[in-house]
Amino acid sequence: QVQLVESGGGLVQPGGSLRLSCAVSGFSFDDGTVGWFRQAPGKDREFVAAISRSGGDTYYADSVKGRFTISRDNAKNTAYLQMNSLTPEDTAAYYCAQGSPFRAPVETTMVRYWGQGTQVTVSS
Repeated sequence: QVQLVESGGGLVQPGGSLRLSCAVSGFSFDDGTVGWFRQAPGKDREFVAAISRSGGDTYYADSVKGRFTISRDNAKNTAYLQMNSLTPEDTAAYYCAQGSPFRAPVETTMVRYWGQGTQVTVSS
């Protein structure tokens, strides 16, 4: 079955960086678009970033534009989210998501499969 497994979360100080990874199995990775979402306690799950099948097109929420970078390595069946200049407002559980082949998932309703999430905490 389809599995998306996130890793790389943790505790980081404000201004620091983390790189999240999403290892995908159970389907042909380069047939699907990929997205990252996050959910803070008491808040709705929100879009963070998404990438097309080839990696040629990327999309970002305004709140992370210029600080976060999404990428993918189709040979390794893995997607990444490089997060720089982190602030306490970035604290959340981060979820990897697979979308349809033709539309990168920029809304939760566009997600076909979810990972289990990885916690990111930004605090001094």
